[in-house]
Amino acid sequence: MKPTEANPVHLIHMNPELNMARFYGIDIQPTLFGEMSVLRSWGRIGTKGRGMMVTYEDSAQAAEALLKLDKQKRRRGYVAVTD
Repeated sequence: MKPTEANPVHLIHMNPELNMARFYGIDIQPTLFGEMSVLRSWGRIGTKGRGMMVTYEDSAQAAEALLKLDKQKRRRGYVAVTD
């Protein structure tokens, strides 16, 4: 299943040997001015974490950025959270 606007990406990376428990979230939201923003959140599982927002002119650019970030994180060992 490919991530879309209606399908945000939620990833985790856990390694008990290294005491690592991280999360990474990516979502696309419209702005009040007709642009699209990619919202990223990350941190240690169980904490508030940090966030960042990057705004793009259209949804195609935002979707491309979301897919690029998703691919990067999966290469680094993150896996999708299953419900």
